[in-house]
Amino acid sequence: MSGTGDERVVPMRLQKFLARAGAASRRGSEDLMTAGRVCVNGQVVTELGAKVDPLVDKVTVDGIEVALGETPVHLVLHKPAGYVTTMDDPQGRPTVRELIPDDLPGLFPVGRLDRDTTGLLLFTTDGQLGFRLLHPSFHVSKEYLVTVDGAPSEAAFQRLREGIELDDGPTRPATVERVSSAGNTTQVRITISEGRKRQVKRMFSAIGHPVLRLHRTSFGPIELGDLPSGQCRMLDEDEATLLARAGTSDSG
Repeated sequence: MSGTGDERVVPMRLQKFLARAGAASRRGSEDLMTAGRVCVNGQVVTELGAKVDPLVDKVTVDGIEVALGETPVHLVLHKPAGYVTTMDDPQGRPTVRELIPDDLPGLFPVGRLDRDTTGLLLFTTDGQLGFRLLHPSFHVSKEYLVTVDGAPSEAAFQRLREGIELDDGPTRPATVERVSSAGNTTQVRITISEGRKRQVKRMFSAIGHPVLRLHRTSFGPIELGDLPSGQCRMLDEDEATLLARAGTSDSG
């Protein structure tokens, strides 16, 4: 087993090894460990300070070996309503883990969709890429179709386009387009380049038009397309390349 690039492989903290091997993000790796899902040489290891020698030790997640230098896996799920974006829920609610293959250890969701939000949810085993895709400095875009209460005015849309003040600071400018109206509701297409908690819902609440339905159609260069609800698919090589490029500081 070898390291990445010219970097010398030395004993390292187990959660760092898991992240570099693409098992999960650093935080996600810690969660895997504390959940008792990680073994070193056949023994469950839950201590976060534990170290591993990548040249000697055999590390498994859910019984499947992980190693440095393995090709990361990326997957898109069309998340239905009613599922929480977590791999384990102490409250016993349905989780997105139930909708993805169980033979791919280390997959973790990149960001979250609320329980009632539908659409594209990206998973990866590349912890560093997942971090970059979510970090605000990389401005990776996410597009949503939003059904809101009432009929927002062009002035209200312009507030979103220019950036609107929320309780955690002003948003970056959004791309906003009215799609259709029906009765007392309006469908809007909005693209944002941030990932704050419940951001789209808070933005529309701030202009006086609460969100009734939220559906994500794309994440960076990856589009949901006609993938059926509740189904998932692996990214092809071209999509994986585009996704990696999105996680760079000059991707815009």
